[in-house]
Amino acid sequence: MQTEISSNVSRTIQTKLVLPPDTNHMGTIFGGTVLAYIDEIAAIAAMKHSKKGVVTASINTVNFLSSAKVGDILTLEAFVLSTGNTSMKVYVKVECHHLKTDEKRITTTSTITMVAIDDNGKPTPVPKVRLESDWERSLLSEV
Repeated sequence: MQTEISSNVSRTIQTKLVLPPDTNHMGTIFGGTVLAYIDEIAAIAAMKHSKKGVVTASINTVNFLSSAKVGDILTLEAFVLSTGNTSMKVYVKVECHHLKTDEKRITTTSTITMVAIDDNGKPTPVPKVRLESDWERSLLSEV
């Protein structure tokens, strides 16, 4: 498959509200909850790119940089960063917005490898990705 698709095709943004059941005894969001959000948005971005079902092959990196508390708003952004034959490396950034102070900060960054699958559950080729910004290209050297 020689087709090349813009990273903007896969770009996905989700917004989540941090609620009390999402938090631990310290009043901050569970890391596992954040990981579930990251896995979900990475899958959506990979499916938008490949037009196929996908499975998570690996969580390559997760960087917990800061936390979020009840009432904070999380904005997740994901896009396909690179591709192999059947795999896609998806970059995910999680930003926290604290409404009372209007402070925004990145809480988590991650890269996840997703594999496209056909109707029989077998890996299937994916289009190449074309990165659209210098920032996106700079991420390749970091992962």
